[in-house]
Amino acid sequence: MALKTKLYLSERIVLLRIIDVLFIGLGLMFSNLFFNLKYLNVVQAPISTNTGVLIAYYLVWAQVFQLFNLRDSASRFQTVRNLFITTCVCVLQYLYTPILTPVLPANRIEILIFFVTIFISVFIWRNIYIFTISKKQFYKHILFVSGEKEVLSDMYLNAGLYARDNAVVGYISENETLENQVFLDVNRTDINKVIEENDVKEIVISLKGFSKDSIEALNQKLVRVFEQGINIVNYEDYIEKITQCVPENNLTEYFYKYFNFSENHENRLYLAVLRLLDIFAGIGGLLFLVLFLPLIILGNLIGNRGALFYKQERVGRKGKNFNIIKLRSMVTNAEKNGAQWAVQNDSRITKFGKFLRKTRLDEIPQFWNILNGEMSLIGPRPERPEFVKELEKEIPLYGIRNVVKPGLTGWAQVMFPYAATIEEQQKKLRYDLYYIKYRNLYLDFKIVIKTINTVLYFKGQ
Repeated sequence: MALKTKLYLSERIVLLRIIDVLFIGLGLMFSNLFFNLKYLNVVQAPISTNTGVLIAYYLVWAQVFQLFNLRDSASRFQTVRNLFITTCVCVLQYLYTPILTPVLPANRIEILIFFVTIFISVFIWRNIYIFTISKKQFYKHILFVSGEKEVLSDMYLNAGLYARDNAVVGYISENETLENQVFLDVNRTDINKVIEENDVKEIVISLKGFSKDSIEALNQKLVRVFEQGINIVNYEDYIEKITQCVPENNLTEYFYKYFNFSENHENRLYLAVLRLLDIFAGIGGLLFLVLFLPLIILGNLIGNRGALFYKQERVGRKGKNFNIIKLRSMVTNAEKNGAQWAVQNDSRITKFGKFLRKTRLDEIPQFWNILNGEMSLIGPRPERPEFVKELEKEIPLYGIRNVVKPGLTGWAQVMFPYAATIEEQQKKLRYDLYYIKYRNLYLDFKIVIKTINTVLYFKGQ
């Protein structure tokens, strides 16, 4: 019998955040009482600006370094690694934040106690999590319903890749089409009994492949199931939810039935806030470039030997072309034979260019384009006109991505690597369309966090 109490994906992430903070507080309290830690005394002042700043720093850096990633959180090695880096950066930033944090202690051993307290406190809780809540008995049990083998295979494949907290109890169909999976005959199965015995909380359904009689009988059963409060989800919606990209099956001539712009597409307040953030980001990015320009020039002289900057024409919002500015990362005359896709381990990239791409420093000059209003901090990456013409022939809906400003980083950029083929470009388009469909400040924040993670872990290509 499955356990009745389960914690689903969003609930687990919230739980990790809350209990992390709680254990940090308890750990600091313990250190205050037994190790005479005075640098941050939560016993005397449990709620204060100093405490609030520490919590804010921890939550942001924990997000950046994947401490709230459910897959990483189920691994002891990944947890220890991510926690150590998070604690180092968080404590370092906290120590050197003026006014908002306490003055550095005279006894420097307190800094070590402060660091160890935070690390050990969260480490204890995360081990409890790994050995209890991350176990399969706490997963959400779901049931698949479809009469088509391809659809069922896609359900199982995507559930295994993306829905880390889902446990599939079986599939309902007319025929046994999948091996090594629990088959339930649509005409003989008592769905209510299956739901009760397996504590099923969600049914994912596609009526493709069922006969007319089976569909009628199935719908009658599903009405009773729905009345019990069991969530019934369309197959395409389920795939979009767990993969966080628009399903390929929805990109047809009837795309408008499944795809629409986010409510924020014409929301003046959202767009004004986004533009304000772009201005601040543009100024900050250019100041960062000026600060490190001497080192970049030196690296360019040694590893690139040629022009430092270069311009390249790209397609912007509503198909209007503009020139982006980048730090050169390829050999001179890299495209003497015409425009070429950038690919992984591209032989045209110089030694210093590899470093620029790994750290994404080659993109920094584009903050000028952001300040100019030609780009935004977040949006689909601008493509070259030659490639856009080619892609629009092969992918009819490709032009939709140009409805918003192109971005320095975007959902497709952080979720999918360089695309060097038409098939990969189509997959990347699906992520761009997902962003256009759901764009909001929270999704923008997630993209920024994932981008920082990409830079800090040198995941760039």
